[in-house]
Amino acid sequence: MIAIIGLLIGLAVGFLAQPVVPIWLQPYLPIAVIAALDAVFGGLRAYLDGIFNDKVFVVSFIANVLVAGLIVFVGDQIGVGAQLTTAVVVVFGIRIFTNLAAIRRRLLKA
Repeated sequence: MIAIIGLLIGLAVGFLAQPVVPIWLQPYLPIAVIAALDAVFGGLRAYLDGIFNDKVFVVSFIANVLVAGLIVFVGDQIGVGAQLTTAVVVVFGIRIFTNLAAIRRRLLKA
């Protein structure tokens, strides 16, 4: 319940404050969001399987975001940013849909 309240407060503050993302950070923000979603759905799956650990979730969340951003940053530096961005999106997309399928099977018993 605390997480839902925190989410609602965060959304309200975000919409009211309308933060501006710096230009240098804009290419990395979508990748960070996808990496964060992977951690969230992985955490939800772990919770439903009864193996959720808050420390593992926090470390996974931060590590996913940082590593995904670092991969895209290195790709930008060596001139293959678009290709590595696509690779990161594909990998995290597969992981997100795999977790969603497991969540669906768990919830619907199908």
